Amino acid sequence: MRRQWGYFAEGASVEEKKDEEGHGGAVPLRRLRMDIQGQARKAELLRKLHTSGRILVLANVWDVASARIFEEMGFPAIATTSAGIAASLGYPDGQLISREEMLDVVGRIARVVHVPVTADLEAGYGPTIEDMTATVKAMAQAGAVGMNLEDVTGSDESTHVDLATQVEKIQAIRRAGEAIGVPLVLNARTDIYLMPIGPEATRFERTVERCRAYRKAGADCLFVPGIKDAATITKLVKAIDGPLNILATAGGPNVNELQAMGVARVSMGSGVMRSTLGHARRVGRELLERGTFESMLDGAVPFAELMAIMSRQKLS
Repeated sequence: MRRQWGYFAEGASVEEKKDEEGHGGAVPLRRLRMDIQGQARKAELLRKLHTSGRILVLANVWDVASARIFEEMGFPAIATTSAGIAASLGYPDGQLISREEMLDVVGRIARVVHVPVTADLEAGYGPTIEDMTATVKAMAQAGAVGMNLEDVTGSDESTHVDLATQVEKIQAIRRAGEAIGVPLVLNARTDIYLMPIGPEATRFERTVERCRAYRKAGADCLFVPGIKDAATITKLVKAIDGPLNILATAGGPNVNELQAMGVARVSMGSGVMRSTLGHARRVGRELLERGTFESMLDGAVPFAELMAIMSRQKLS
C-alpha cells in the first residue's frame, strides 16, 4: 500500500493523480484530500523552528520554481510573499488579490515541497470572524501550516484594525486551526512602524501593547516590519514576551546580528522577488542599449538543472 503524502499517494504518476480525483487537467484545491496528520507534524516542526535557539531565515517565494530553488538550497521552511504573488498575477499589493487566487498559488507551492509552508495572507481576506475561519480552512486545504496576519486592511493608517477586533480575529484563527486538527503557526503582524501609524513618540509602546495582546490571543510569533535600528530591536525582543520576526531591510542588521539580539525569525518579504525583477530590468536594458546579453547568462540556473529541480518527486 502506498504511503500518503500531502494530497496524493506517494509515487503516484500524474495520470494516477488525475484519475484519483476523477478528471484530467489541473486539480482544484477544493477537491484535494488533506493529510491532517502530516500537516499537523509540519506545523509543529515550523513552530519548533521559532524556538530552536537558531534564527529562522525565510527567503520568501512567489511561485513553485522559487520555492523549489530555496528548498533545494536547504531552507528548513518556505514562506510566501503576498506582494510577490499578487504582482505575478497582475495585482498591486494590499489585499486586492482574492483569497482564492492567492491560495491557488500557495497550494501549488505546498504540493511540491516537503518542508513546512507558511503563507502571507495579508489581513485575512475579510473583516469578520467568519472570514477568518474561511481563510484558515482554505489555507489548510491548500497545504500551508502557517500564516501571516496583518493589522491593516489598506494603504493608510485609517485602515488600522482596532486592537479588540484584531485580538478576536487571532482567537478565531486559533480556534479554526484547532477544529481542523492542524495547530497552525500564526505570525501576527503590526504595521505601526512600517506604515507608520500614529505619533512617533508612542510608536514603541503601542507596538509592545499590540504584540503582547496578539501573543496572549494565540499568536506564535510577532512580526514588526519597518524597524532597522539595533537598539530598538533589542529593546523590543525583551518587551514583547514572545518570538520576534523582523523584515530584512537595507541598512538594517544582518542575520547574525539579529540572532545575537535574540530575534527568532527574519524574512525577506518581497525583496527576493523585487531583486529578480531588478535583474530582469538589467538584462532588458543591456539588450536594448548594447545588443548584448552577458548579464542574462551571469548567474543563471542552467536549464538542465532547473528541469531536474522541477521534475523531482516530492519527498515524504
